[in-house]
Amino acid sequence: MRTTDFQERVYALCRRVPAGRVTTYGEIASALKTRACRAVGQALRRNPYAPAVPCHRVVASDGSLGGFCGETSGTEPARKKLLLLEEGVRFLGDKIADFERTRFRFS
Repeated sequence: MRTTDFQERVYALCRRVPAGRVTTYGEIASALKTRACRAVGQALRRNPYAPAVPCHRVVASDGSLGGFCGETSGTEPARKKLLLLEEGVRFLGDKIADFERTRFRFS
């Protein structure tokens, strides 16, 4: 699968997010000097490098999971939550507990 320069830059940033931490689609977009949060999500949806590029560590700006593998509900977001739980990320309902402390920022 061929990837674009934009996708490769998204994947490079995503690789920097350590286990047990999360970042947001908006944070990645901002680091890329764009407001294209949805384009970040689309790049991650097409991630050919998983799990080396840990796209499960990218969540919505309100601390909710957002999508995973092109789905916003069902089995894939449940799998995303499980992957995060296995890394030590805690949840309060469907949102990340202590989101600001868990959040990874690139700046």
